[in-house]
Amino acid sequence: MTALLEARNVSKTFTSGSIIGTSKHVTVALDDASLAINTEPATVISIAGESGSGKTTLSRLMLGLIKPTQGAIYHRGKSLAQMNRAERMAYRREVQAIFQDPFEAYNPFYIVDHALTMPIECFEPKMPKATARALIEEVLVTVGLRPEETLGRYPHQLSGGQRQRVMVARALLLKPSIIVADEPVSMVDASLRATILESLLKAHEEWGVSLIYITHDLTTAYQVSQTILMLYQGSMVEVGNVDKVIKNPRHPYTQLLISSIPLPDPKKRWGKGGGREVIAKPPGGKNLGCKFAPRCPHVMTRCWESQPPMYGLDDDCAVACFLFDKSPVLDKTEIINLYARR
Repeated sequence: MTALLEARNVSKTFTSGSIIGTSKHVTVALDDASLAINTEPATVISIAGESGSGKTTLSRLMLGLIKPTQGAIYHRGKSLAQMNRAERMAYRREVQAIFQDPFEAYNPFYIVDHALTMPIECFEPKMPKATARALIEEVLVTVGLRPEETLGRYPHQLSGGQRQRVMVARALLLKPSIIVADEPVSMVDASLRATILESLLKAHEEWGVSLIYITHDLTTAYQVSQTILMLYQGSMVEVGNVDKVIKNPRHPYTQLLISSIPLPDPKKRWGKGGGREVIAKPPGGKNLGCKFAPRCPHVMTRCWESQPPMYGLDDDCAVACFLFDKSPVLDKTEIINLYARR
């Protein structure tokens, strides 16, 4: 089955310091990552990890906002780099985005109506204005906003939560196949997080929209997704069924993150009984292997010498760690197929 949207072994590096007289500095933001969303059934995949792990870079690659240094992004089997105008328009319609900062998505000189009418004018130019207005009001109600209190106002006249919900409404307007949501609830208060996530899950369940949910919050990732991809310094460290990964994490990095989730008991220390924070130095001063080795409590000599492959565990999980070297090594196709399993 051809994937609806696929990142196939993509890497992204950024170079700085290219001015004459300064040395170039290369930052590897993403290193050989793969992700796939199948045409059906609709699914919710979370991409999780701490700040700087490459989550936003992967999301921007999937949205076609930046180009991969290596690898390729495919929409319905066609590389984004090889698309003609009509194919790119179809891709733009099917793959919608919700960004972390709702204020940056607006032009402050326009009322918020502009953010909602522009997609319709772009993709449905022949739609009657009355029909467009009714559709806009419908999606606003879907995300918990009153059209009469939202439309006609400038972005600064709305709260952060209202602005973000307008962006969710904009993403839903065209009935997309995929929504890439980059930390959609990180800048709103707790009372609105449930409303926004509920709106996205409603679109998933009732309209068959797949979601790529970017987050550092493992709690919400567990609540909304079926599959989770864990990133560390741009590399995939664990991927699979969210229930198995969260309840029984195999990679030491995932274990460390899970152990850092605060318990609702002030008498218990955070991380007690979880992974230890270890800072080790590689022999010879250079680490050519696992990026997590300096922090890993299970670090071995081979961890410094080569990067671990993805080892298949169970039916629907994989981990990049030499602790599981007795398990079969997955090839590129088998890693992609993991996303189709529940």
